[in-house]
Amino acid sequence: MKSSAIHTQNQRVQHISPTTVVVGIDIGKAQHVAQATDFRGIVLTKRSWAFANTHPGFESLLDYIQRVQRDHGLDRVVVGMESTGHYFWNLAQWLLDHDIEVVIVNPATTKRNKENRDNTPSKSDPKDALVIADVVSRGYYTPYQPGAAVFERLRVLVRNREHWVVEAGRVKNRITRWVDIRFPEYHRVFPNLFGPRSLATLRLFPVPADLTGLSIDQVMQAWGTRLTRPGGDRGRRKATALLQQARASVGVVLGLEEDRWELTHLLDTYDRLQAIIAEADQRLQTLMDGLPYAENLRSIGIPAPTTAAIVALAGDLQQYTHGNQLLRKAGLNLAERRSGTYVGKVRLSKRGSALLRKHLFFAAFYLVGQDPGFQALHTHNVQVKKMVPMKSVMKLVGKLARILVAVCRQNTRFEPDKVRRDVAA
Repeated sequence: MKSSAIHTQNQRVQHISPTTVVVGIDIGKAQHVAQATDFRGIVLTKRSWAFANTHPGFESLLDYIQRVQRDHGLDRVVVGMESTGHYFWNLAQWLLDHDIEVVIVNPATTKRNKENRDNTPSKSDPKDALVIADVVSRGYYTPYQPGAAVFERLRVLVRNREHWVVEAGRVKNRITRWVDIRFPEYHRVFPNLFGPRSLATLRLFPVPADLTGLSIDQVMQAWGTRLTRPGGDRGRRKATALLQQARASVGVVLGLEEDRWELTHLLDTYDRLQAIIAEADQRLQTLMDGLPYAENLRSIGIPAPTTAAIVALAGDLQQYTHGNQLLRKAGLNLAERRSGTYVGKVRLSKRGSALLRKHLFFAAFYLVGQDPGFQALHTHNVQVKKMVPMKSVMKLVGKLARILVAVCRQNTRFEPDKVRRDVAA
């Protein structure tokens, strides 16, 4: 373990002083359960305190905390809870509004410590609340610090956009399945099913029977009702190929009318989702413009939605001192297992935001394909250092993390020449 990590852990332990009430809360959807201990882990109440996820319930928690303070002469309060989905947000924000310190415990930490007191794998809400209080008293927590308004808005918008992107992917899979069944030869004409001409064709001629008896000019004329540029040599070649494939199609025709109905709704849903994603991208762009280092981030060349996602999920990059902190937040830091003479493989810890991890990887992968400096580094890693290509990309994720933090902290634009010099070094 690095000394800086030990120092941070010591600070968190020292923060729980002898005058502190540590309240562990097991979070639920409709009801929460609280348990109070002192800084050594001594339980301060005979029973746990259950309260509803409502304003009166929150008020009863506050009364409970104040009663414990009075009974034991303690003047500070630290409330710990797991980051359980979205259920903890309302309570955590309410406590912060009442000047009560909130810390977050990793659910994996709770799971690994639940047998400390009774040496059994049993689980209950009161026990979980006590385990959470225990791990907080030993410093295994992270301060809950909601970001500035712009970062919170970015985070909400990025997560919402992610939902619609996933939904769009599902609809695209359904459309692809539909074509595979009804007109499998269609892929030979339109390898990309979701280009403008292909979408227009699926609206007009989704099955081979719709093309029976039509000429090339009639197909192009029909495209003209939906495309601004339906003709030309390319359009004529596509129309010719489409008619040829339709004549020899082996697509299924049973239940066709019902499937036509489904395809119409799938295409309508796809168009609607694409409009939502485009609107989300515009909103992200507007929010990103309000950041002081927005231009510095754009100079790296990462697609705007990916850049916005990284900032939203990582928070204010100016607060980071090194790119390794960003990697740790994403769970991209390395972890190894050693015991005696045994030395295990070094792997990614994956203890962090999976969504941030995804977007950092996509950003590095994009730069390897588009940026000359990253291309040169990747080529050097693969050809000179004999790295597996994926290992090289993951190494470049680390470099990208350091670049992201550097351009924000130093308020400077990205300089591709520095990346190229790293190849020579």
